[in-house]
Amino acid sequence: MSTVTKVNTVNTPAPASAQHQLDDVDDATTHESDNKVVFTVEEIQKLLPHRYPFALVDRIIEYVPGKSAVGIKNVTFNEPHFQGHFPGRPIMPGVLIVEAMAQVGGVVMTQLPEFEGGLFLFAGIDKVRFRREVVPGDQLVMTLELLWVKQRRFGKMQGRAEVDGQLATEGELMFSLAK
Repeated sequence: MSTVTKVNTVNTPAPASAQHQLDDVDDATTHESDNKVVFTVEEIQKLLPHRYPFALVDRIIEYVPGKSAVGIKNVTFNEPHFQGHFPGRPIMPGVLIVEAMAQVGGVVMTQLPEFEGGLFLFAGIDKVRFRREVVPGDQLVMTLELLWVKQRRFGKMQGRAEVDGQLATEGELMFSLAK
């Protein structure tokens, strides 16, 4: 028998009691003027195991504990995949856009109290569509919202990646807690 916990995705400020979820990232910055929690690249590295060349999130610009995160990735010509994808016309591979989205989602998942410190792996990808090319010079803005958590082991998130307000990629990402 499986249990599904629905997650409220209404954009309301996180309760003050949710601040305890940030204990592992002592340096996370809360901007008092807009009540947004921001994670620097160093703080993201405390939460996720990814390192160069696979660390694909430069900053979390908005974080609502247990609900959502918005992250950015500055796409630069110096990234190794552009040497072969494609010479003369660099385009960020779709699989790397989805991976970057998953890393933003990983920040949300690893901060859930029941999963704190856990390692999450892809369990599935559904309804992913690529709507716009992502090229060097673009800033990818990725929004991930937690849809549900199941059996205290699986999670599903809805993701969107945009460039200059235009939808580049969207889809559902599933995560599984590694044993």
